[in-house]
Amino acid sequence: MTDSCDILISGGGIAGLTAAAALGASGFDVICVDPSPPITERDVDGSDLRTTAFLQPAHGLLEQCGLWARLDAHAAPLQIMRIVDAGGDVPEPRVLRDFNAADISDQPFGWNLPNWLLRREMVARLSELPNVDFRPGTGTVSLFTRTNEARVGLSDGRRVRCKLVIAADGRNSPMREAAGISAHTTRYGQKALAFAVTHPIPHDNVSTEIHRSGGPFTLVPLPDWQGQPSSAIVWMERGPRAVELLNLGAETFEAAMTERSCGLFGPLKLASRRTIWPIISQSAERLAGERIALMAEAAHVVPPIGAQGLNMSLGDLRSLMELALARPEGLGDAQMLDAYHKARYTEIGLRVKGIDLLNRASMIEARPLRDARAMGLNALYSLPTVRKTLMQMGLGVR
Repeated sequence: MTDSCDILISGGGIAGLTAAAALGASGFDVICVDPSPPITERDVDGSDLRTTAFLQPAHGLLEQCGLWARLDAHAAPLQIMRIVDAGGDVPEPRVLRDFNAADISDQPFGWNLPNWLLRREMVARLSELPNVDFRPGTGTVSLFTRTNEARVGLSDGRRVRCKLVIAADGRNSPMREAAGISAHTTRYGQKALAFAVTHPIPHDNVSTEIHRSGGPFTLVPLPDWQGQPSSAIVWMERGPRAVELLNLGAETFEAAMTERSCGLFGPLKLASRRTIWPIISQSAERLAGERIALMAEAAHVVPPIGAQGLNMSLGDLRSLMELALARPEGLGDAQMLDAYHKARYTEIGLRVKGIDLLNRASMIEARPLRDARAMGLNALYSLPTVRKTLMQMGLGVR
C-alpha cells in the first residue's frame, strides 16, 4: 500500500508536531508519523514533565499556524531571566543579576508551557487541518530517494511517496541514519532531573538559573498549581549524583532541592513525579541529503540552558518554510536543501559551541574557577551594551 503527500515528517514530538501544523497551515499535504502515541496527560507513566519556553521569535510562527490560540491561556510569561552564582563555601547567592526583557522589548522573553500539554493542544490542532494526516503509533523504517522524490517505508508496512522528508525524529534519528548522515556527540557525564514544584514565594514571572557545581539548577515559571505558585525545575548534576537524587524519598529530596535553590522561593514541594534525562551535545555533519532535511534533535542537541533547544529547532522550521513557500515547485529539490544547509549550519554550530561552554562553566568544581565564573557574570552584566547584545543573541536576533 502506497500513499503520497508533499511532505513526510518523521517524528511527532514538539518540533515535529509544530512543523506539521505550520506546513499544513501553509497549504502543503503533510503526513506526520511517530512510533509512540503522544501522552497528553500530566500524571500518567511516560508523560514528559519537562517544559518548553517559546522565545519571542516563535510567537509569530505559532500564531500563523493556529497554535497560539490554543496555547495562550496555558502559558506562563518569562519577563526576567535571573542568573544566580552560588559557588561559595555554602549554597547561598553571592552574585544575583536580572536580565529584564523590558530592556530590549515590550514583550516578555518568552512563554513557558509543559510538554505534555503542548502535545495535547498540538494534536488537537492537527485534527482541524484537513491536509495533515497524523499517524501516532507508526514509525519510519526505510528511506529510498531519487532526484525527483523520496519513498519512505513505515512500520505498519505502508509506503509513502513524497517530495520532501523532514527528519524530526530525535537524537537517534532513524531517518538521519537511513540517509547516511553521521553526527558528532559530546557526553558530559551529566543527567538532568525534571519535575514540577510548588513554593510559597511567587515567581513573579522570573526564570531563575542557579549555578554552583554539577550543572545549573533552573526554575521556570508555571501557572499556579492547586492554588500555589508553581515552577518547573531542571536540575543538572553529574550522573551518579543525579541517580542518587532520583531515588531519594520525597521529604529528603525536597530538603535537598530547597537547599540547592538557596531557599529563594521558600520550601519547595514536589508537585509531580521525577523524571531523568541524559545530557549531551550533538551536531549532524550536514543538515540535508537527497530529498531529506534534518531539523530539531535529529540535527542538533544541546544541554537545557537558556531555552535554546526548541528555539533552534523553530529556526530550522522557519528556514524550511521560507524556502518551501518561495519555490513550491522546487519543494525538496537540491537547490532548496543546499540553501537550507547553508542558512542554518553555521549558526547552529556557533550556538552548540556556546552552550557547550556555558555548560562546562556551570559544572566547575574547583573554588578558584567558581570565583572566576562569578567575576565574569558581574563583568558581563555591568556593561549595558554587552548585556543587551547577549539578551538579543539569546532570543536569536542577529
